[in-house]
Amino acid sequence: MESISIFDIIKVGIGPSSSHTMGPWKAASLFIATLESNYANQEITAVKVILYGSLAKTGKGHGTDIASILGLNGEDYKTIDTKKVNSIVAQIKEDKRISINKKEVKFDPQQDIIFDYDTKELPHPNRITFIAYNDKKVVLEKSYHSLGGGFITEEGLTEVHVLKASKYPCHSAADLLENCKKLNLTIPQLVKLNEESWTSEKEVVEKCLYLWKEMQDCIYRGVCTKGELPGGLHVKRRGADLNAQLLKNSTYSNYQEWLKLVKGTAGNFININKWVTCFALAVNEENASFGRIITAPTNGAAGVIPAVIMYAYCFLPDITEKQLVDFILTAGEIGTFYKKKATISAAMGGCQAEIGVSSSMAAAGLTQIMGGTNEQVVQAAEIAMEHHLGLTCDPVGGLVQIPCIERNAMGAMKAITAANLALESNPRNARVSLDNVIATMWQTAKDMNEKYKETSEGGLAVNISVNVAEC
Repeated sequence: MESISIFDIIKVGIGPSSSHTMGPWKAASLFIATLESNYANQEITAVKVILYGSLAKTGKGHGTDIASILGLNGEDYKTIDTKKVNSIVAQIKEDKRISINKKEVKFDPQQDIIFDYDTKELPHPNRITFIAYNDKKVVLEKSYHSLGGGFITEEGLTEVHVLKASKYPCHSAADLLENCKKLNLTIPQLVKLNEESWTSEKEVVEKCLYLWKEMQDCIYRGVCTKGELPGGLHVKRRGADLNAQLLKNSTYSNYQEWLKLVKGTAGNFININKWVTCFALAVNEENASFGRIITAPTNGAAGVIPAVIMYAYCFLPDITEKQLVDFILTAGEIGTFYKKKATISAAMGGCQAEIGVSSSMAAAGLTQIMGGTNEQVVQAAEIAMEHHLGLTCDPVGGLVQIPCIERNAMGAMKAITAANLALESNPRNARVSLDNVIATMWQTAKDMNEKYKETSEGGLAVNISVNVAEC
């Protein structure tokens, strides 16, 4: 089983979906890279994109068409100015052209992006095909699968992501605890040691702190932005209003001033509960608006870990920079187990694979920095997932808004509860292990009706009266 870096589980992304936006975007970029490296002498006159399965059924709401356009045009979702996304796409739609091999190529998104709703028996529910033509002759055709969390694979090949084996491979929670015991290390110490198989210790810390900075920036942008979310559901942003209410309309001009005000508010349960909710809403409202977020492990669940780590930073005593790094290392490692042994894709496993996994990761990270033992950290991760089992993915109108945004707040609170429960428990008395619950989650995913796996064909998606076509 391959090693996975925690920085492939927690990473910089762009909304609204890791599987439906970032994955197709990355696939489009790879397709173009192949064209430019292997077919540079071939004249490309046209390109077509075909979306299948969940990518077709919820692609418009998730921005899959937009991601495909931008990827084909050579944009990078990690660095693109998110404020320019709409204008770039609008220009391409108007010109009906993209640039390939430094030449203008005919591409009309209205005609050349095909939503295939009918093909059944797909090799993967998130399938995307790109075809490049010279007149009517096919120059190159490739299909990719978007696996969740921004991971992709080319059809027929292994995942487009290969790392050499880490020093002390951990492919299960049992491996993790055994290696920690053998080496007399905490979980984040072992994770850092393994990450040094691919980068330096200094870079590991710097990457964690960069992720933490991006989480703070995202929350701050979210609490400072009012208005309505795009897409046609007319969902009103609530993070900014809740923030203003909690701060009693106090004024501030930058993040540090805002943070000081937040930390100065009352630390009672109701107030903290509202702040956790505010942090989560702020992130996922940014995600719903094609904003820059931290994928952890997916975009639909991007608000859980930032909400929990910000809760710790604001309301727990004397949280240090080292503890913040330990939180991210621990949370990321838990996420790798779900990626290896189950799924982090809602199209494969429902929302238990997104909010459930992120809550499990956050619970582990929080337990670590609150002084939990290795066993308690793992137990917290198990508790959080145990109470997300069976959670469906039924986005209304195919948008990552209802019920997705509120679910991040719920997942964050469950993570905090799981951490507190684990810290007051003796793991030796636990009857369910993290490995047990991951196996159960995967079994549940395989048994779940397909309409509850990010298709917008079941659940809330069909029981709320909205004009889906408008979305």
